[in-house]
Amino acid sequence: MPVRPSRRKRVARIPHLRSEAGAMDARPGRVSNPPAPASRPRRSLRAAIRRTSMKTFVLVHGAWHGGWCWRRVSDLLVEQGHRVFAPTLTGLGERSHLLGPAVGLDTHVADVVNVIKWERLEDVILVGHSYAGFILTGVAEQVADRIGALVFLDAFMPENGSAMIDGTSQGVRDAIAAAPQTGEIALKPYPAAALGVAEPDRPWVDGLCTPHPMKTYTDRMVLTGARDRIAKKVFIRAKGFPNAAFDAVTAKLAADPSWRMEALACGHDAMVADPQGVARILLAV
Repeated sequence: MPVRPSRRKRVARIPHLRSEAGAMDARPGRVSNPPAPASRPRRSLRAAIRRTSMKTFVLVHGAWHGGWCWRRVSDLLVEQGHRVFAPTLTGLGERSHLLGPAVGLDTHVADVVNVIKWERLEDVILVGHSYAGFILTGVAEQVADRIGALVFLDAFMPENGSAMIDGTSQGVRDAIAAAPQTGEIALKPYPAAALGVAEPDRPWVDGLCTPHPMKTYTDRMVLTGARDRIAKKVFIRAKGFPNAAFDAVTAKLAADPSWRMEALACGHDAMVADPQGVARILLAV
C-alpha cells in the first residue's frame, strides 16, 4: 500500500507561503492561523451589496463657476459610498485657458456627454445648477438612455428655440449687445453677494469664478422633448433668491405630476450655502 506523504513534506516545498490571516509559523513548513474558507465569499457579498446601493452623480455647475463649487456636496455623497463626477465646462475654472469665441452651448453639452460616455456611466443622476439647466436639457437629447434622473437646482428650463439671453438680466443683455464694439467674448461674473452667498464664503466664490463664454448665452437650442420623457425629474427652488423666471418654472412644474418639487431656504448658490440640504435631496432621488 503506497505511503501517503506527510503534511510537513507537502508544505515544505513552498517555504515562503504566507496566509492572509497570519504569518508563517516559526517551524518550517507550518502555517499558523489559516484563513476561514468562507471569508472571501463574505467579503464578495459585502462588496456586491455596496455596488448595488451605490449611485452615480454627475454634477454640472452654472455660469462663471467650475467643478470646484460642488466640493462640499461631493464630499457628502462620497462619504455615503457614491460615485461623483463634477466636470468643469470648457473655458471656465481650471479650463479657463480654453476660453475662446467659439465656445458655445454645443461645447458645454459635449463636455458632459463625453464624461458619461468615456467613463461608461449608466443610470446617472444628472444634476445642473442655474445655467446648467440648458446643459442638462441638451445632454438628455443625446444620452437619455444613460440618465436615471434629472435634478434642476434653481436652474433654467429651456424650450425648443430658446436661449439664455431670453431670460437673463438687462445688464447681461446690454453687455452682449455691445460685444461687437467692445470685442468681449465672455461675461464678467456676478459678485457672490448677489447670488446669496453668505459673507464668510464670498472670498472663496469670488476668487474662483471666471468670465463665462458669451456665445453660450446667444446659442439657441433645438429640442425634441427628450428631457420630458425621462421618468424621474426633480426641481429644487432656492427660496432665498428672488427670481421671477425660477418662480414661473416652479409654478408650471408644480402642476406636472412627472416632476417632484423641492425647496431650500438659501441663496442661489445652494451647493455652497446649504450642501447638506442639497445632498439630502439628491440621496432621496
